[in-house]
Amino acid sequence: MEIWNNRTTGTDFVLLGLLHCILIPKLLFTFIFLVFLVALIVNIIMVILIWLNSHLHTPMYFLLSQLSLMDLLYISTFVPKIAIDILSGRNNISYTNCGIQLFLFMTLGGAECLLLAVMAYDRYVAICHPLRYSILMRPRVCIFMVAGTWLGALINAFVHVVYVLNLPFCGSREIHHFFCEIPALLKLVCADTSLYENGLFISGVIFLLFPISAIMASYGQIFSTVLRLELNMGMRKALSTCSSHMIVVILFYGTAIIKYFLPKAYHTAEQDKVVSVFYTILTPMLNPLIYSLRNKEMSGALRKVLRRKITK
Repeated sequence: MEIWNNRTTGTDFVLLGLLHCILIPKLLFTFIFLVFLVALIVNIIMVILIWLNSHLHTPMYFLLSQLSLMDLLYISTFVPKIAIDILSGRNNISYTNCGIQLFLFMTLGGAECLLLAVMAYDRYVAICHPLRYSILMRPRVCIFMVAGTWLGALINAFVHVVYVLNLPFCGSREIHHFFCEIPALLKLVCADTSLYENGLFISGVIFLLFPISAIMASYGQIFSTVLRLELNMGMRKALSTCSSHMIVVILFYGTAIIKYFLPKAYHTAEQDKVVSVFYTILTPMLNPLIYSLRNKEMSGALRKVLRRKITK
């Protein structure tokens, strides 16, 4: 704790921003603000609808409400700071605030990686073991799995943040990014970080490749079951949610893999920023839209709520 306090008195970091050479900052601010506003509205609506409608008190929608909550917190970690930087023209961030932002980013990003795997497992049980669904996905199990995603992400984030922020930063304090992220921070360290980067790679395998493998295994079993059976109405409904989940998985994991697993020679700082925009700003807005637009139960619940408000 003493190390932390001593370092906060040092020079602030400087975030070079989303596109530091952009000629129309007001246009960029307008776009980011609109995306943020849409993300806030649709994610809040998703959480409220699932909470209010008793028909949506099922494991699938409980997990979906957790995804909306994560997306809500996730986008709120970055956009307010970006907006302040664009409007004020001052891109500095204190050592403490950088650590907080990094911790929130890693916690929420890690939790979402694990949650998407849990959601794939839910679809696997619903389609491949429908008669045992109420047992395998009972409330206590769902809560335990969600708690596990949060706890695992919290521990991972804490370890990385404490280690990175105790590395010796020297020379330029300019972070070639629009938020504090480990790869960008490591470029400012005047020490050998190769051993730590290996540990970061292992962490990426646990939070990216393992969940993706679990998702692929789940969907492999789902498609195998679908090909062998005639689908009844209930199974068709369960299967229809799989396509929405797969789109979300491709958007989130695809951009994260490009960022963290491609060799450094294949991407520049500017390309990293653009890729980061997808999984930090755009996917939190797109996720609830993908699920709500393709989900009749969600749209039906929304119509019921609106009808009640109109008739009052």
